[in-house]
Amino acid sequence: MTNPLSRLLSRWSSRRRTVAIISVFGAIALFNFLTASPAAAHHPFGGNTPTNAFQGFLSGLGHPVIGVDHLVFTIATGLLAVGIVRGGIIPVAFAATGVLGTGIHLMGLDVPAPESIISLSVVVSGLFLALRQRPSVLMIAAVAAIAGIFHGYAYGEAIIGAEMTPTFSYLLGFTLIQLAIAFTAYVVARLAVAPTQASLQASALPIRFAGFMILGAGTAFLSSVILG
Repeated sequence: MTNPLSRLLSRWSSRRRTVAIISVFGAIALFNFLTASPAAAHHPFGGNTPTNAFQGFLSGLGHPVIGVDHLVFTIATGLLAVGIVRGGIIPVAFAATGVLGTGIHLMGLDVPAPESIISLSVVVSGLFLALRQRPSVLMIAAVAAIAGIFHGYAYGEAIIGAEMTPTFSYLLGFTLIQLAIAFTAYVVARLAVAPTQASLQASALPIRFAGFMILGAGTAFLSSVILG
């Protein structure tokens, strides 16, 4: 029979997790509300190409943050890693192929419909999170890797014409910030929603709720691209 103290601690823990969940995923909703259109290519320096390592690094840090479609997908890669064995490969795959995508852009090669694919990647990540039974980690990582190419391609727009030093700094900046965002989302969700391995099943509903929110954001992004 459960004693009163255990019931109190359980109730408090549940309440704390609920507040944390609302705070984390409410932030996603706020971003969706404040943003009217997707951002497939952004220039943190107002369209000016970085001319030195410092500017390149800051531009790389800013690009995935000021582009809400990039930001939401990056957060999603961290959430997708929760509760999956070796789930960390999901955000790593996304960040790694982002560098490849930027390289493709800088070489003057084209990829098909980058804005649409970026928005679609947000839709797919939200769908994966919303599913009761997620696909395998390898399948999710493969999708994240493909998405990374298109997100990275969009990032390349801000660095076209730059010299080698700011270009490398730019690549380093957006790779580090994406990993930081994704793993922060993972850690926050892991601690707030699933503090122990045994409670991962209990965390499924909040994670799925976040997935529906991200799915809605991706649908809005994709609709804007198609109708725009």
